[in-house]
Order: sequence, then C-alpha cells, then structure tokens
Amino acid sequence: MSESSKASDTVTVDGIEVQVVRKAIKNLHLGVYPPDGRVRMAVPNHITDDNVRLAVVSRLSWIKKQQQAFRQQARQSERQYVSGECHYYQGKSFRLEVIERRGRHAVEAMQSGRLRMYVSPGTSVANRAKLLEEWRRSELRVRVAELLDQWQPLVGKEVTHWGIKKMRTKWGSCNRERRSIWLNLELSKKPPECLEYILVHELVHLLERGHNDNFKQHMDRLLPQWRLIKARLNQLPLKHEEWGY
Repeated sequence: MSESSKASDTVTVDGIEVQVVRKAIKNLHLGVYPPDGRVRMAVPNHITDDNVRLAVVSRLSWIKKQQQAFRQQARQSERQYVSGECHYYQGKSFRLEVIERRGRHAVEAMQSGRLRMYVSPGTSVANRAKLLEEWRRSELRVRVAELLDQWQPLVGKEVTHWGIKKMRTKWGSCNRERRSIWLNLELSKKPPECLEYILVHELVHLLERGHNDNFKQHMDRLLPQWRLIKARLNQLPLKHEEWGY
C-alpha cells in the first residue's frame, strides 16, 4: 500500500485485464481487489510484457477464484436515508431514525442500536447522505488519533501528516518520503479491529516499503492476529455502489 509507482500499463490474459505497474522492486506482486476483482501486478522495471503474461497465466486459477469470491460477496442495498433503514457503524448494523426538526443538523449513535439523524423538514437525500458522511469522518478522526497515540511508540515511527478520504481501491496508503498516511472513510463502517489493522499496516510501511518477509515479521510482532483480521475485513459486505474511494 506504499506509494512508489513508476509507470503503469495493461495487458490482457484469457480475457482478464491486468494493470501492470513497474517499480524499482526485485519481485513480482500480484493482487486482486474489490469490489469487482480488478487485477494489479507490480513488477520490476526490467520485466517484459511477455514475462508478465507468463506470470499471470501461472496464477490464472487463483485470480479467477478471487474474482468469483468478490462477485459472490454480500452487498448492501442502495441507501435512501429514511427511517427504518440499516446502516453499518463500527461493524454493527444500526437502524436509522430520521427526526425532522428546526435547528442544527446532527447524527448520534444510540446504545439501543439506533442511529438518529436530526434534519430540517424537507432535507434532500443528498444532504442527508452528506450529513452522515461528515459525521462518520468526524467520528473516525477521533478514533484514528487515539490509535496513533497508542501505536506510533510501538512501531517506532511517527507520521508528519495523516488524513481520511474516499479511496477507490485501497483501505489505506502510505507515503514513506513524506511520512504521511491516508485511511479510507469506509473504515468507519467496519469493526474497530479492522481500522486498527489498517492503521498498523500503514505505519509498518514506514519501516518497510513492500509486503516482504520483513514486513510480515513486523506485523506478526505488533499484531499477531493480523491475518485473521485481514480475512474478516475482506469478507464484510461491500456498499451498493462501486467503491467511491
């Protein structure tokens, strides 16, 4: 998830389009990503397209299996932001309760499992969606700040900047040179341990650029259950529309 891309191209193998990103790395890295099974391969700069195709062919069975899993993954229905609708927050399903009133718009999560949204009469669906998104961002910022205070001393690295944004294909990203990390707004919907895993993952990239054995050893030391959390995160429902992040 670190940012070190140099050049990007595409090749097609057996009807599967593969994004090829050439970098200053030693080994090939193949990934299949939600929501629709997009395939991306990071390769050393000197690798030819023919060699890329051979590598893809050798992993076709695995690629198709991953794509099929994404196609079968549960998806939330399109949200209308009306009372009775279910919305995920910190891994739990909350029942939305829209309360029309004069005054400041607000959202609050209740222990009863209800998500109360206070809006002016006639507030549009788009503005209700924006209100909930802003609330999610604010709540997530508080949680991320707390996690950074906890984990930066343990990792032994500190970021100079961090932020939350919509990301199309990643849960997070790290820029080692700038010592900055970004986290996906969608993590506000996921269980707390998933947010923690992604944050630790990105902090570890400040120690190790790639996902090599050293990276995995750091993750094993810091968060021994990270593989189980990663698997759970990848099995959780996707939102209705294609990831807007």
